[in-house]
Amino acid sequence: MALRTLLFLITNLAVVLTISLILNLLTAIGLLPPDLPLLPLLVGSFVWGVLGAWIALQFSAESAKRMMGIQLVGQGGGSAENWLHGTVSVLAQKAGLPMPEVGIYGSPEWNAFATGPSPNRALVAVSTGILQGMPPAELEAVLAHEMSHVANGDMVTMTLLQGVINAFVMFLSRAVLFLLPRGDREDGRGMAPPPTMLLIWPLEILLGVLGSLITAWFSRHREFRADAGAARLTSPGAMVGALQSLGQVENLQDPRDEPTLATLKINEPPSFLRLFASHPPLDARIRALRQAAG
Repeated sequence: MALRTLLFLITNLAVVLTISLILNLLTAIGLLPPDLPLLPLLVGSFVWGVLGAWIALQFSAESAKRMMGIQLVGQGGGSAENWLHGTVSVLAQKAGLPMPEVGIYGSPEWNAFATGPSPNRALVAVSTGILQGMPPAELEAVLAHEMSHVANGDMVTMTLLQGVINAFVMFLSRAVLFLLPRGDREDGRGMAPPPTMLLIWPLEILLGVLGSLITAWFSRHREFRADAGAARLTSPGAMVGALQSLGQVENLQDPRDEPTLATLKINEPPSFLRLFASHPPLDARIRALRQAAG
C-alpha cells in the first residue's frame, strides 16, 4: 500500500510539472497573459484534492460503519456470523492478506463491499439479505471478490483517483475565471468580478460530470479484475453462480445507499446511463469469467 501511494504521488507530481510546463509555454508564445497566477492555483488545487482524498481514505472504514450501521462480528456469535468470520479468515490466508474486520449491515439488498485505507485496516461487510439468502458456495465467491479488491489496493486507487479528478475540476473551473475579460484593468484580465464568479458552480458541476466518466470506467475495469481474483480463490463456477443469483434480485436496493459506497459494492442496480455505472453489466462479467475459464 505504501509503494502504491508513493507511486501515485509521484505520478501526481509529474502531472503538475507537465501542466506547469504547458502553462509556461503558452505564456511564452503569448497565448496566456504573463501575470496570471495559474501555477499557484494548480499546485493548491492538487494539494487540496489529493490531501482531501487521503483524509477521506483514512476514515473510510469508520464512515462506512456509521453510514450503514455495520455490526462487527467474530467467532462466538451465531452460526451465520461464525461461518462468515471463518470464511473470510480462510480467504485472507489464501490471498496472503491480514484478517480484515468483518461486519453485517441490515438491508434486504444482496450486496457486499470492502473498504479501508490499507490491507491492515480493511473492512469487509455483507448485507443481511445476501447472508440469509445466497447459497454458501456463492457467498464465499462474493467474499473472495471483496478480498480481491483488498489485495489489488482498489480502495486506495479509487479514492486517490477521485482526488486527482477533484483537483482538476477545482483548477479548471477557477482558471476560466482568470481568463475572462475584466473592465477595471488595463489588460482586461484578472480575477472575474463577483457576479461572474457564480460561474464556478456550474463549471464544477459540468467538469465533475465529465470526471465521473473516468472514475466509472476505472471502477468497471477493477470489477472484472476482482471477479477473476475471486474465481482463483474459489472457482469460476461459484463466481458465475453468484453473479447469476445477484441478477435475480438486483432490483432490491438499500434506501440508505450512498454514492461513495456504490463503487465499493459487488453489484449495483441496472442503469440506463451505462457510461456512468460503477459496475459492468452482470452478463458481461459472467461472459468474461467463462471466457477466462475456457
